[in-house]
Amino acid sequence: MTLKLRSVGTSDRGLIRSGNQDALHAGTWLVAVADGMGGMAAGDLASALTIDAVAPLDVETPEDALVAALEGGIALATSRIRQAVAEDPERQGMGTTLTALLFARTGSCLALAHVGDSRAYLFREGVLKQVTRDDTFVQMLVDQGVITADQASSHPRRAVVTQALQGDEVSPSYATMVPRAGDRWLLCSDGLSNVVRPDTLTEVLSDYPDRDACAAKLIDLALHAGAPDNVTVVVADVVEE
Repeated sequence: MTLKLRSVGTSDRGLIRSGNQDALHAGTWLVAVADGMGGMAAGDLASALTIDAVAPLDVETPEDALVAALEGGIALATSRIRQAVAEDPERQGMGTTLTALLFARTGSCLALAHVGDSRAYLFREGVLKQVTRDDTFVQMLVDQGVITADQASSHPRRAVVTQALQGDEVSPSYATMVPRAGDRWLLCSDGLSNVVRPDTLTEVLSDYPDRDACAAKLIDLALHAGAPDNVTVVVADVVEE
């Protein structure tokens, strides 16, 4: 039996924003979430350019080429954002987060790339673990022991990211992991993680085995919590086939 990745993704504008600056990809080998920033049109463009740059990675990739493939996708996204800013100086400052997971063709390994404050969670054997670390000002304060994680969740500067894809040099984090049958991955923009608590995420990922129903429930919970930001969710299961 070979392990495969099966995914669904959905996005909602939320209740306050006039448009949706998030973008996503939910494929067979690749799942990704990008949360644009820097003004309405520019945020849309940055996240769309980034997802378009990494989407071609949704192919069978050897285990030893996963990280290099993600690095190439991020380099291409960076180049396209830089070009877009050069074409229109009013786009200066636009950018996007990116959290992407690439599954090996053998099913024996996966690689994760991350920059910004979108998140990847792994739900394994009933336990939810945040795999990515937020590139944010408040996470830096938490790491320094200045504030607690609980204080960070309501800090007035919690939306300030310390790095994003903006056309400049960037230092994404990369990790590789060995998948297991039954693993469930949640990739999301901060429109979900800022308003729905981890224990509630755990309940939904456990109680809704159907991926579509699970993603829809997560969006619904964000909306019920006021959804001040765009909300994007990708649910991906590791299955035996």
